[in-house]
Amino acid sequence: MKTSILLSTAAAVFSASCMADTISIRADDWFPINGQPDAAKPGFMIELATRIFTEAGHEVDYKLMPWERAVDSVRKGEFDCVVGAYKEDAPDFIFPNENWGIDDTGFFVKEGDSWTYSGPDSLLQRKVAVINGYAYGDTLDKLIEDNPSVFQGLGGSDALEKNVKKLEAGRADVIIESPSVMQAKLKEMGVSGIVLAGTLDEPSEIYIACSPAKDSSKQYMDLVDKGTAKLRASGELAKIMESYGLEDWK
Repeated sequence: MKTSILLSTAAAVFSASCMADTISIRADDWFPINGQPDAAKPGFMIELATRIFTEAGHEVDYKLMPWERAVDSVRKGEFDCVVGAYKEDAPDFIFPNENWGIDDTGFFVKEGDSWTYSGPDSLLQRKVAVINGYAYGDTLDKLIEDNPSVFQGLGGSDALEKNVKKLEAGRADVIIESPSVMQAKLKEMGVSGIVLAGTLDEPSEIYIACSPAKDSSKQYMDLVDKGTAKLRASGELAKIMESYGLEDWK
């Protein structure tokens, strides 16, 4: 009987270990949504993903890479998920029912600049810094595509930092960016004198989203839906958000 119990226990442990996955997450640096992998505060989406996936018996492998390459690599199935995605970024990806935040699009200028955003056409006489591969909404995406002389796109995991430096140096007049992300980046860089000059006023849901090329993606997104509800009910989600100076979006 003892031998039988030991064998059954060993089989259960072996089965559980076989079912445990290492879930790979890739994105560019977009703090406070996601930041440096080895930081004490890697971003609230990374904390949510790590909490949910590890409680389900999995491990998380999170690294930074340029956004365009992150989306392309996850789409091909080289990695599992991206974080900080709009549905417009990757409409073919597998999304959970639960979003992980609400975001808007802001327009930033140097302090003293009298320009304010008053619609898409108000951008056309400016030099506007954007990040390659980002979705800014259908109207702005089309405007950016049709006016390459106006919109200056950069890639790389440090694209926002480079855009801030361009604005400071006068090589750009406007940066388009999430207000919460921009404020965090300015604080990190110790930069002042850059101010918000309007928003698109079209809040969008942001998500973790997983590869359309992997059968495991639907399972992971089911875990996200159940895990998010559990964290919210326990109050842990609110605590994680509060640690970044944010509130639960619902």
